[in-house]
Amino acid sequence: MIEKGKKIKVAVVGDGTMGHGISEVFAKAGHTVQIIGLNDASLKSALDRIKLSLNEFVAEGLVSASDIDTIVGRISFSTDIQKAEDAAIVIEALPENMDLKTETFGKLEKICPQDTILATASGHSVSEVIAQVKKRDRVIATHFWFPPQLLPLVEVCGAPETSKATIDTTCELLKGIGKKPVVIDKEIDGFIGNRIQFAALREAWALYDSGVATADAIDSIVRYSIGRRYSVTGPIESADVAGLPVMVNFAAYLQPSLSNDKDPPAKLFDLAKVDGKVYNRSKAEIDKLIAARKKELFRWLAADMEETK
Repeated sequence: MIEKGKKIKVAVVGDGTMGHGISEVFAKAGHTVQIIGLNDASLKSALDRIKLSLNEFVAEGLVSASDIDTIVGRISFSTDIQKAEDAAIVIEALPENMDLKTETFGKLEKICPQDTILATASGHSVSEVIAQVKKRDRVIATHFWFPPQLLPLVEVCGAPETSKATIDTTCELLKGIGKKPVVIDKEIDGFIGNRIQFAALREAWALYDSGVATADAIDSIVRYSIGRRYSVTGPIESADVAGLPVMVNFAAYLQPSLSNDKDPPAKLFDLAKVDGKVYNRSKAEIDKLIAARKKELFRWLAADMEETK
């Protein structure tokens, strides 16, 4: 198992949306990283995105410009999964293709030592990806949130066969790179964050679809109320603070009228088919919105880093 505080080799299988960000986080923390990607073009793209991200950290005063070459120098790039054979932990961050994932874990089982932790960063549970794995006590889910270099949460969850040692070691490793690992006690589809997110999204879509309010009104209501409050106190904490008698009674009144639709509204499906959007915004407007959100995430990250000093 991994010694607490020791710098290790981490292999990340997948060089896409999540893979390059996860690799960056480990490299910034001083670990050696091996990215295993699809092809030379995708690996070059991953390197470019890592450098772009690091320069954003420099602009925010969270990384020194003189450290960029050192951080990037800790990362190696390859298309050969055999390069993961001497990693202390391997994190799978592949597209959501279950055949590809199960096949990959089967290969990792054969090439990695018995004490290597095998982790999946996907939205699927451990039990769904270990069909070809025999030594299952070392397999764990590490559900990073996008973008992983900015959001601190990692939902950690094992299968029934996952050992406590694997869970504890993984959590210590994640804490050491500045993450906030939260252990989920039992496997559930989508983990917890996604389930709460999509419960809210289902209601928001239903309200929009039925004409109760515009999309902008719905988003503004969330942004300027519970969006701010939940960043300090989560939903259960907030209910406790408000008073359970009040919240339970109001829930009994309100919950029967909430949406329980099994699928998104038809108009959303139609938009999705043509890669459309609810808001008719230009690319420049979308880029501005993304930049504003990223700026706020950097502000929170800086506060987290200051808190851990």
